Amino acid sequence: MAKTNKNNKPAGVGYLINSIQTLFVGMLRIWTIPIVLMLSVASGFTTFYGLSHFITDWIALVITVAIQSIIVICSLEIAGIHWKANRIRYASVVLSLLIALTASVSFSYFKFYEISQQDSIHINRLDELRQTIKTYLGQILTIKGNVITTQHAELKQASDEAAQAYFGTHPLITGGYRNQVGDGPFYKHYKKMYEEKKKKQQDLDLEFATFDKKIQRLQGSLSDLDVAKDLETAYYDVLTNYQDVQLQIGQLSSYMGLGLPEAPLLMTYKQFTADITPSIAMWKGFSVFAFVCAAMVDFFTVLLSYRLEFTAPGPLTSDEEELVFECLRQFTEFTINNNDELQMVIEKTELEKARRYSDLSRMFAVGLLLNRGFLRKLDHRTVEFAPNLYPLIAEKMADKINQIKTASLTTQQADESL
Repeated sequence: MAKTNKNNKPAGVGYLINSIQTLFVGMLRIWTIPIVLMLSVASGFTTFYGLSHFITDWIALVITVAIQSIIVICSLEIAGIHWKANRIRYASVVLSLLIALTASVSFSYFKFYEISQQDSIHINRLDELRQTIKTYLGQILTIKGNVITTQHAELKQASDEAAQAYFGTHPLITGGYRNQVGDGPFYKHYKKMYEEKKKKQQDLDLEFATFDKKIQRLQGSLSDLDVAKDLETAYYDVLTNYQDVQLQIGQLSSYMGLGLPEAPLLMTYKQFTADITPSIAMWKGFSVFAFVCAAMVDFFTVLLSYRLEFTAPGPLTSDEEELVFECLRQFTEFTINNNDELQMVIEKTELEKARRYSDLSRMFAVGLLLNRGFLRKLDHRTVEFAPNLYPLIAEKMADKINQIKTASLTTQQADESL
């Protein structure tokens, strides 16, 4: 015979394994509660972050607490009811949960978007800065090329006119002086014009050489901006070199007598390094990764909250266990459903209705078990056993069997003594 403990319960390997498994499952269920709370707090933080950029902080906090509470409560309720039992209640709970999840995920999305897109936004700002400067310098360099071309053409024309004046072939020379070679007054006039243009060209070349050096420094500081350890110093170097280029362009504009394009304003260092401010524009550049992260937190909150329903909110006392067992024994219609759970019909049988049987005690027991999470309602006339009810019933049945065996053994000993 198998060994038994003092409480007449098996003490073999199977019982030990079952005890360990029960303890492990119980610990997991207990551990689920702080996990749900931590997930709810994490989701609440990201939701509050998004909300606080659109409404007052204290209102955002109140709404956030309400949203997270609705998510947990509705998840627990959905696990405890079946849509066939009360369709209106089930639909209202599901709708409330969907609204709360939509609000939570939508506002949490802003925080995860900021985290996931921070590097991309920095790169975009750097590209925007480079493109702005590139476009501006491109316009200036185009004008510079046109000016150089014009100046060279004018200088060549002046040189040709001076040569024609020297050889007496200039079109403006009158007939008496035509084809006379020499440096007369006519030649001296065109030579002076040529020298003035040449001097202007040389001065302009010097200005352009200085301008080119400043452009090189600006482009070099832009290249260093992406790899600089001290970002602030590197950015201010870009601004300083940009201002030098602007000053040089202003001098060239006065020197050439041309109206050059107005220099665009660059973003300040504070704007360049500013954090992302949540806005509707974030949905235009939709980030799948940010959305999945925001939804994942709430998904796990709902999932674990749903699983918590399978654990009763509180154990039954010994008196309640005895009452429940005796009342459940009064039901007669038991079957195994598609969920591999034991289900029973809680309505009166036709015979009980004919006898006007009062089922207050057993219906009270059903209500108690439904309230504690030991039973689940399938419809208005059927309930099924929750996993945590089986050990209680098994224990009571074992006690009853032991009592019957004990009574039988006592009767047998009494008969033998006679």
